[in-house]
Amino acid sequence: MLQQRQREADHDRASDVLAVHSLDHFALSVPDLAKAQEFYELFGLRTAERGAGLELRTLDGLAGYLYEGPRRTLHHLSFGVYEEDLPRFAARLEREKVARIDPLIENGRTSIWCRDADGHAIELAVLPRRSPQEKTRMRVEISPAGVPGAPEFGRKVVPQRLGHCLRFSPDIDRQVDFYTRILGLRLADRSRDVVAFLYSPHGSDHHLLAFARSTKPGFHHASFEVPGVDDIGLGAQHMLEHGFAKGWGFGRHYLGSNYFHYVRDPWGGFAEYFCDIDYIPAGSTWEARDVDPRFALHLWGPVVPPYFLENYEGADPAEV
Repeated sequence: MLQQRQREADHDRASDVLAVHSLDHFALSVPDLAKAQEFYELFGLRTAERGAGLELRTLDGLAGYLYEGPRRTLHHLSFGVYEEDLPRFAARLEREKVARIDPLIENGRTSIWCRDADGHAIELAVLPRRSPQEKTRMRVEISPAGVPGAPEFGRKVVPQRLGHCLRFSPDIDRQVDFYTRILGLRLADRSRDVVAFLYSPHGSDHHLLAFARSTKPGFHHASFEVPGVDDIGLGAQHMLEHGFAKGWGFGRHYLGSNYFHYVRDPWGGFAEYFCDIDYIPAGSTWEARDVDPRFALHLWGPVVPPYFLENYEGADPAEV
């Protein structure tokens, strides 16, 4: 009941703002569902068969779908909206001459579908809010004198929720314009034409969607929140022990402030563990920054491996 009242209060504060309130899930096509299932289960997600594909779930619920296809590509992104806002979005799409498309999947939801500025499918669905109501507290474990402080061997890392997705685009400004003008997101921060981060004015993490520069569209990573830095380290170690040695981290981002570690999937994309990300409340007077590209990717951490910035969208698996 308290959570419902918080949701209603949050909506009341921003009821004049037409914007999506959450990133609900991502969907990818991959050339080998069994291999993808192995990767994401080792990462800590639960999987379940859904028709001809797979569901990916965190503790919070649905995070993604996987479908089989010849290449790893983005299938669609789904965003949550308030029920009374869906007709307003339909009117906005018509006014802005954004064509609606048939649903790519049948999920029984009340939703509308369209394509963004790079031609990728997006769903606007009437769904419960998934964005947190406030900044998530990071677990910090400090042991007293005389007591070992390291976590126990074998502690399983289970991501709590899907935090955000980062996509490649050949025209970041065009995508920022689309997602701010059509979906109502706002610019949190950017670094020139290197990367840009978008948040929901209904209150959300520093970003629920981001875009990085590339020569073509693509899907870079999905990011999953874990309780604390030990969980990031334990997750990274677990993936390393099971053969997924490529990635990037441990480090801390400057834009968003979150601690991170990325693990490379079998097709050149990434899954990210993160904790302690900045939060922008509803009604905030947050001012977007444009920072030096030296800090576009991180404040501290290991050198960025060259493959981290490669866009393998649609590549032949043998080329990755």
